[in-house]
Amino acid sequence: MTFDLEYNSERTLMIIPEYGRHIQKLVDHCLTLETKEERNKMALAIVDVMGNLQPHLRDVPDFKHKLWDQLFIMSKFNLDVDSPYPIPSKEELQEKPESLPYPKYASKYRYYGNNIQTMIDVALSWEEGEKKEALVFTIANHMKKCYLNWNKDTVDDAVIYKHLFELSNSKIDLRASEEPLSESKNLLKKRNSQGQNHTKNNHKKTNNNNKGRKRY
Repeated sequence: MTFDLEYNSERTLMIIPEYGRHIQKLVDHCLTLETKEERNKMALAIVDVMGNLQPHLRDVPDFKHKLWDQLFIMSKFNLDVDSPYPIPSKEELQEKPESLPYPKYASKYRYYGNNIQTMIDVALSWEEGEKKEALVFTIANHMKKCYLNWNKDTVDDAVIYKHLFELSNSKIDLRASEEPLSESKNLLKKRNSQGQNHTKNNHKKTNNNNKGRKRY
């Protein structure tokens, strides 16, 4: 007895593998139908089956539209049927998207992060007063904390004031200010205490998980 086995390597390549080979065969058969009425009827049935195979996409906007587009893609845009939606073209599908601009850093001081520039721009948009002054010093303290995260040592307030002056395009000048920022040891202490608390919590969880276990 001889069996004619068909291997996947000998089969035609599926255009959208998610729907399986049987759907692709239905599409190929629909292309062979002679009358447009028969093709329309079968195309509607194929779209319904495709929708049942992808129930998680029912909440996606234009769900039916996507199914019809995929039907024409699987037919290599050779299917002549009456579609309720505009038929996509092969050129439109193969068109390359516009390249996205590479994200740029706010300045050469990357350790401050991009958000610091947004904070400075917001401060510049505020009117002069106590609130703006408080915001400026909050930004400066945050910059000092970011610097310490990068340097892990200490930093002079004059360095922070100088960087803030540059990042604000010379519009925020605290270089002559006598008001000091938070001390480095306090900022480092807060950071270390948070890490220690996190370690202690993990240690407690580990001990709780070990309770009741037999030791051999």
